[in-house]
Amino acid sequence: MKKQNTILESRTKIRFQDCDPFNHLNNGRYLDYFINAREDQLLEYYDIDIFRIAREQGLGWVVSSSQVAYLKPVFTMEEVVIETQLVQYADKHLLVEARMWDRDKNILKSLAWLNFVHFNLRTNKVQKHPEEFLELFREILLPVKNTTFEERHKSFRFQKTS
Repeated sequence: MKKQNTILESRTKIRFQDCDPFNHLNNGRYLDYFINAREDQLLEYYDIDIFRIAREQGLGWVVSSSQVAYLKPVFTMEEVVIETQLVQYADKHLLVEARMWDRDKNILKSLAWLNFVHFNLRTNKVQKHPEEFLELFREILLPVKNTTFEERHKSFRFQKTS
């Protein structure tokens, strides 16, 4: 079996309506960009259509918590690269790391950890992942050595980010 990609990447442009009066991406909108990128990447890289799964099977993933570090400002109409990777998983949970870079991937703009819970929309309860997803998670898992978001954030602060 061919090894799946573990770090997924896509590009997007920061839109005017998502920015504050200072011409910066509004803090509350970073999550939208990260989650939209991950949804697109899952479809492109793994052929996983989360909206079809929700519609046909009544299953989905809901953000249960998130942590975001804003390292450098992101400006209106700036092109950014968003990388995501699965860093942890369990029977009912996923932890995805997302990174937003400048278009040349020289400057890290933002770092996020997104915790997802697998959810049955029909029963309104958390549900275990089916074996087919656990199999994929085992294959694409790319853990990081840091065990807390604060440690991970700190590890990037000492790298070149400007």
